[in-house]
Amino acid sequence: MKYIYIQTWGCQMNEYDSSMIISLLEKNNEYLVTKNIEKAHILILNTCSIREKAQEKVFHQLGRWKKLKNNNPDIIIAVGGCVATQEGKQIFERANYVDIVFGTQTLHRLPKMISEVKKNRKPKIDINFPKLEKFNYFLKPKKKGFTASISIMEGCNKYCSFCVVPYTRGNEISRPCDDVLFEISILAKQGVREINLLGQNVNAYQGPTFNKKICYFSELIRLVSEIEGIDRIRFTTSNPLEFTDDIIEVYRDTPKLVSFLHLPVQSGSNKILKLMKRSYTTKDYQYIVEKLISARPDIQISSDFIVGFPGESEIDFQKTISFIKKINFDMSFSFIYSNRPGTLASTLKDETHLEEKKTRLYFLQNLINIQTMMWSRKMFGSTQSVLVEGLSNADTMELYGRTENNRIVTFVGTHDMIGQFVNVKINEVHAYRLKGTSF
Repeated sequence: MKYIYIQTWGCQMNEYDSSMIISLLEKNNEYLVTKNIEKAHILILNTCSIREKAQEKVFHQLGRWKKLKNNNPDIIIAVGGCVATQEGKQIFERANYVDIVFGTQTLHRLPKMISEVKKNRKPKIDINFPKLEKFNYFLKPKKKGFTASISIMEGCNKYCSFCVVPYTRGNEISRPCDDVLFEISILAKQGVREINLLGQNVNAYQGPTFNKKICYFSELIRLVSEIEGIDRIRFTTSNPLEFTDDIIEVYRDTPKLVSFLHLPVQSGSNKILKLMKRSYTTKDYQYIVEKLISARPDIQISSDFIVGFPGESEIDFQKTISFIKKINFDMSFSFIYSNRPGTLASTLKDETHLEEKKTRLYFLQNLINIQTMMWSRKMFGSTQSVLVEGLSNADTMELYGRTENNRIVTFVGTHDMIGQFVNVKINEVHAYRLKGTSF
C-alpha cells in the first residue's frame, strides 16, 4: 500500500478540493491517506495565497519536506492550490526537488501526473483553467460527518483591489444545477443533515439546468431545501453587490436556511471601500441588512474586515468602528491588510506604521468580541435546535453540537442523539460556547 500525506491551508474551498484529491487518489485502493508523514510516499501541499508572505510560508514548508526526500529520493512532492497557480515554474526554480505543480482547476489531473513522474522522474506542471472539468472526475461524495460542504461555483469576476482570487481561481463559473442537487442527494442518503454551499462569490451562482435554463442562487437554495434529509442550509461566501431581493425573499419563505449570514463588508469607510473597488457604500450594505431583518427578524450577521488598508486614516478606522456598532455584527474575520503582488492595491501608498495597524486590529477585535458575548447572552434561557455531531472533547459524558448561529453547545445526552437535531435549553453562556439541557 502506498501512502499520501496532504497538508491543506486556507479557506473551505481548499478543504473541499483536498477532499476531492483524496477521493481521486484513494480510487481503486491505490493510495491511502496517512497522518504520519514519515510513512508517506507522496507529499501534497494544498496552498493559500490570501495572506502576505504566503509564498515564503510555502517554501519554508517545502524546505522541511526536502529533508524527508533526501532520506528517500522516491518520495514525490506535489504543490497545488492558489500559490501554485500564482508562482508556477518559479516553484521548481526555488525548490528543484518538487516534482509536481498543479492548479486549483487541474487537481483532477494529479493521478496521471503522479504516474508520469514515477515513470520518467521529470517534473510536471499544469496550472491551466479548464472550465469545471475537474468536477467531471470527482467520485461520489462520502460522508465524513453530519455536515458537509459542496462547491457550487468557482472563481470571481469582481477584481477587488486587494484580492488575488480572480488570478488564482479564474473567473466565475457555476456548476450545473442538477450536478449540485445530485451530489447533495447522495450526501443526504448517507446521513448528512446540514449542507454548506461554497463559492468565492456564492450568491452570483447561475447554474445551467437540464432544459438549458438558468438556475439562480435563490432558486437553488429552495431546491436544496426540498431534498429529503437536509434540514439546515448555510452558504459561504457572499458579496453585497449581488445580495439581491430574490435572495432576501428566501429568508422569508425557506426556514431551513439558517438565521445566520456571513456577509463581508471589509470597511466602514466609503473612501476605503472605493479604494478597495468594492463598488458599494456603507448605506447600500445597511439597506441589505435592514431588508434581511425585515424578512428574518432573528438573523445575525458576521463579516470580514481589513484593517490598515493603504490610505486608511484614523478617521476612516473610526468610521469602521461606528459601522460595526450600528450593524451590531456578531463575530468577524478581521486581519491587517496584506500586500499581494499583482493586485492594484499593491501600487497604493501605505503610510500607516505596522504598530498602529496592530493597535487598530486589537481595538476592532475587542469590540467584536464584546458584541459576540452580547449576542450569546441573549440566548440564555432560550431553546435552541442543535445538530448533535458527537462526543465532547472536554467531557466524554457530554455531547456537542452546533446552533444555527454557529455556537457550539455541550449537554448531557445519549449516543442515539448523534446525527439528530435536539432541542437544548441554554443555561450557561460564553462568547462562542454554550451549555444546556436537552429535552
